[in-house]
Amino acid sequence: MENQNTKNLLRRLSIVEGQIRGLRELIASGAYCIDVITQTSAVKQALSGVEDILLENHLSTCAVNQIKKGREDKAVEEIIKVYKLKRR
Repeated sequence: MENQNTKNLLRRLSIVEGQIRGLRELIASGAYCIDVITQTSAVKQALSGVEDILLENHLSTCAVNQIKKGREDKAVEEIIKVYKLKRR
């Protein structure tokens, strides 16, 4: 994974980490349910963004390299696996 991609992912994960801390504080303080649900939704969206970056990187580098090396079956298997995981 290229260095800029790694920095971007780490930055995004730091944001998620802060959101999780905020979520913990909301729950501990007995915050209104809708406020907690709004925060959980933001966390899920942020993690989805991280997954999207990882998937794009994998498809544009790892999967392409596997295909170039004649390992199409392995590439297809991984693509299907990730597709199924993302649908959950």
